[in-house]
Amino acid sequence: MAERFDILFEGMSEESSLKILLSDPKDLSNPVDKYMAATRLAACTSEESLQGLISAVDLDPEDLFNRITRRKAIEALGRRKDVQALGCLFKALKFNDEPSVINAADSIAQISAPLTENQCDSLLEALKGSDPQKRSVIQAHTRLGLKSGTSFIQTLIHDENPLISGAARAFCARVEGDLDQLKPLIPQLQDLQAGRRRSAVIDLGDAGDITMLDYLIKSAVSMPLRAKSAFQLVDPSKKAQVPEEHIQSITTLLQDDPRSLSMREEWLSNQDPIEIEKNLQHRDEGKQYGAALSLLNMPKSQQIEIIDGIHSRLWSDYGANYLLTSLVGLGSIHEREELVRTSLAEILPQYAKSRVAAAWACLKLDLSDQLGLLKEISTSSKWVPLKWSCSQVLKKYS
Repeated sequence: MAERFDILFEGMSEESSLKILLSDPKDLSNPVDKYMAATRLAACTSEESLQGLISAVDLDPEDLFNRITRRKAIEALGRRKDVQALGCLFKALKFNDEPSVINAADSIAQISAPLTENQCDSLLEALKGSDPQKRSVIQAHTRLGLKSGTSFIQTLIHDENPLISGAARAFCARVEGDLDQLKPLIPQLQDLQAGRRRSAVIDLGDAGDITMLDYLIKSAVSMPLRAKSAFQLVDPSKKAQVPEEHIQSITTLLQDDPRSLSMREEWLSNQDPIEIEKNLQHRDEGKQYGAALSLLNMPKSQQIEIIDGIHSRLWSDYGANYLLTSLVGLGSIHEREELVRTSLAEILPQYAKSRVAAAWACLKLDLSDQLGLLKEISTSSKWVPLKWSCSQVLKKYS
């Protein structure tokens, strides 16, 4: 999903980014530009930019800005997907810096090249780190289909930390074909702790078992996270093509109606405007969806009053922006359809999910004046959930 944010760095040229990337932070008026440069170079394709990122992995980590830049460079190399980066990434697996090691494991998985026996051993050795590091390295084994870590990873399926056991279960399902190991992840999709629900969604995407799709799409976690895992299952080639038998499930997911989610009573809001507004901004998506569900069950006059209040105070907040856009469509609130038009036209990447909600709202509200923009987005968007949503809405119109 990182590609969605490339537009934020378009003002930095490749040449200036390369120069900034390897500069001494003390020589820069704004040292933060160093790690922004690394992110910018992730979207480049030249050999020079690739070598610049590889060199940045050797930056002195004693300086904070260098250390963060090094992490960003390691992450950027995963997006570049060039096997030339593997040498420095395996070196990074041994850094005494957990975020660097986690990024290295993820980037190695993204490059997805055959590994030597020594490289497999290095990846296995990295399983001895902290739990966040261990989870990332298990995921790398799963995504690469590596059997070299099987005996150790199998011992982790009963780990007391569900983030470890879930990743281990995904490995056993995908690499060893033991699909029964996924059953404990189904109730975890409704766990009171948001982090556990999110990890279960990620693990089911990694596991590759399409029979888990309809469980996954109902979990009360963010739509983009569910979409990422769901598209891993139905569209692994990332061509925005969904098999006919899964179109309804993916449509349900992307329309993101809280009435279609597996909700807990603890997440529901009273029909109180103050509580609804507070919970729409909650860090736990369960609370957000609970507030949205409460609003949808109110009379339309009250819905409009609450939407207007939140719009005046929180429209620039991308989470609230998304939920309001979605609610206008789901509630068929024609009186506020202009919010949908505004969201569909928004090009800043943090509002991309609002554009998904707006696309489906155009269908619900019959905003045929937006067909031209929907067509443009369906051909230009790099984010598969948005691209596919616009294409499906256009198909239903035709």
